Amino acid sequence: MASAENSLRLLVEKWLAPTPATPVRVTRFTRTRSKRRRYVRVEAVGPAGSLAIFFFRHDDGTWRVFPAESERAAMSVS
Repeated sequence: MASAENSLRLLVEKWLAPTPATPVRVTRFTRTRSKRRRYVRVEAVGPAGSLAIFFFRHDDGTWRVFPAESERAAMSVS
């Protein structure tokens, strides 16, 4: 389950610092083609222009600004 430190709301506030002058909005939310992992695109529009960041949902339920690593093939000895 996602902890409060990695909630999507707190990450948006940390990375985009929304204010009344620079509001943020979700412009896309969907799943990736491979592995069907969730991601959200959040955009802030202000006087200097727009800034968009993608947030990715990890298997442990947390949101991060980088995608989860794909599982890699591994060999082991029995």
